Amino acid sequence: MSKKNETFSRPKERDSVSLLGTSALLFEAAGAFDLASQRRIWALADTFQQWDGVKEAIPGMTNLMLTFSTPPEDPERYKGLVLQAWEKAQSWDIEGKTVEIPVVYGGELGPHLHDAAQLTGLTIDEVVAIHSGQSYSVFALGAHPGLGYLGITDERIWVPRREVPVLSVPAGSVSIGGMQTAVSASAGASGWHTLGHTDTEFFFPHQDNPTLLAPGDSVTFRVERIIK
Repeated sequence: MSKKNETFSRPKERDSVSLLGTSALLFEAAGAFDLASQRRIWALADTFQQWDGVKEAIPGMTNLMLTFSTPPEDPERYKGLVLQAWEKAQSWDIEGKTVEIPVVYGGELGPHLHDAAQLTGLTIDEVVAIHSGQSYSVFALGAHPGLGYLGITDERIWVPRREVPVLSVPAGSVSIGGMQTAVSASAGASGWHTLGHTDTEFFFPHQDNPTLLAPGDSVTFRVERIIK
């Protein structure tokens, strides 16, 4: 693993399970951030969803949260069962859908495209070409409803999070941070570098299936325009 990879992945040294209040557990996987580990997280979530007493199994980035219908009588027992299940978990290659997202890079709604170019030593055109030149896997949904964490971004455009977060970016903001990229499903604060914007909608609160993206989906970005 390169030093740059170590900087952005920050792998945990050991698997761990911790209590979240009285009705939830958080499992965190050790090792590097990669798709193979995330596929095991998806499989683990599917397994836990079948357990008696489990209300919801929510996959995150190299972690998984379990919520219970009622507080478990013996949470320490559940901790052991979770770790045992992780040891047995197999990779689950979900055959999700492919979503193409048109993006206008730069301009007022892509204010950090120049910053990304400066941080990586690339030209603006090179940053855009690299960002839009690959397919991304949806690792998990989080931060706010409909936002998909997409990875893994080409190492040439890995950038650290911003030292000073932006208080609000609009829905549809296409951003990069560390090894990941994402599109904001609603307006809110962000510590990532916003490269551009899309008019695609990602969250539909009144529908039975309220999010455009789901874990296992593939995402591609199509360049509509570059504003320098």
